[in-house]
Amino acid sequence: MITKFIKRILRRDPMVKHTQANNTGAPKRIPKKSHRIDPHLLSKNAVKVTHTLQQAGYEAFIVGGAVRDLALGISPKDFDVATNATPDQVQRLFRKARLIGRRFQIVHVTFFGKGHPEIIEVSTFRALLDNAGDHVAESGRILRDNVWGSQGEDAARRDFTINAMYYDPSSETVLDYHGGMADMQKKTLRMIGDPAKRYREDPVRMLRAVRFAAKTGFELDAATRAPIAKLGTLLNDVPSARLFDEILKLLMSGYSWKAIQGLKDAGLHHGLLPLLDHILDKGEDSKGANNFVKLALANTDDRIQSGKSVSAGFLFATLLWPDLLKNWKANSAKGMANIPALHDAMDDTIATQSSGMTIQRRFESDMREIWSMQPRFERRVGRYPFRLIESPRFRAGYDFMLLRCATGELNSAIGQWWTDFIAADPTGQEELMASVKNESGNNTSPAKRRRRRKPKSAAPPESAAS
Repeated sequence: MITKFIKRILRRDPMVKHTQANNTGAPKRIPKKSHRIDPHLLSKNAVKVTHTLQQAGYEAFIVGGAVRDLALGISPKDFDVATNATPDQVQRLFRKARLIGRRFQIVHVTFFGKGHPEIIEVSTFRALLDNAGDHVAESGRILRDNVWGSQGEDAARRDFTINAMYYDPSSETVLDYHGGMADMQKKTLRMIGDPAKRYREDPVRMLRAVRFAAKTGFELDAATRAPIAKLGTLLNDVPSARLFDEILKLLMSGYSWKAIQGLKDAGLHHGLLPLLDHILDKGEDSKGANNFVKLALANTDDRIQSGKSVSAGFLFATLLWPDLLKNWKANSAKGMANIPALHDAMDDTIATQSSGMTIQRRFESDMREIWSMQPRFERRVGRYPFRLIESPRFRAGYDFMLLRCATGELNSAIGQWWTDFIAADPTGQEELMASVKNESGNNTSPAKRRRRRKPKSAAPPESAAS
């Protein structure tokens, strides 16, 4: 014990400020027989990180949402570790470790194995910032957050009681500072400390409250819910990139439609995604848009709950489609040609969305490609179908088109034709092409065709797709 204590003293970085532990109270120690966390649900790499830190003389615990999910019997998607080692000290202990962030500095420890690499996020215990001077803005929002403290302070700094529990894999003990385990049993989501103050520190916590409530099925307690509607405008001060990340987490929680309903109930849907006001409206004019988005989000939730991947570009393309469709029709009504009308509608829709939450440019590119593909699905003549299926984003465009068919926006026969065309061999594809020409009564293709010279004695060829 004395050796470990000396190591801790020697390893302290004299250039980094450590605050004295304040009177935060001792945690409740919950043994394995009470919390019943299954060790098989733990990430071996997360356990390795805590073990390595402990062997070096530091405190280290799995923390936050991972402990919450483990206590609920759910296998966590991500594992976070909290320690009293500083980021520089953590980085020195691991070969594949990288410092991340400025406002909130953490360390990403990467492990490579079969499948995708796993990143374990390691953070240093944070201090309370009641008297942190230039670390906090006048509005109460935390600007810089690299003041290290005790575990008790770190627990008080966390948002919800169910996210402020620390699990030690070596002793299989949970440290619970704020009654998180009891709140889980009551299925209650409760903010630590004064909710209004905590929302001012970090307005994104309001979105997190809605997301956690949707994901866990827990109810926000009255004190936690009360300030949200009044403080919703604070989200306007959150950096666009961070706001986008939080909305993306909400939409990809596996409970997206329930979360969107939660946004509306909390009064937070205005301005984040402009179409949310429209699709949550119960009016008859919004029925089609509501059905389209609801189906898209239901499909997204199903894929996520089944462990399948989801494209963020595809998701936002579906969410903004009702607005784009309205703009497209308006442009066509003005006499614009179909394709220019569509591209002009894209620009208007994205510009309107940018007035709220800006979608990252890489996803915007995917959205535009999916939207641009839609008129092409109706051109099933000549070389058009063959060129379309060669597009790198064809599958996304095809799935999007099927959503339109499912809601009655597009003739379902078109979706079935493409499904058959994808599965058919070359002969079957030619037959499907011929069936389109027979239905339309046209014997010629509008596409440019290569003319083949035949001997004069040969009969004139019948029109065929080239």
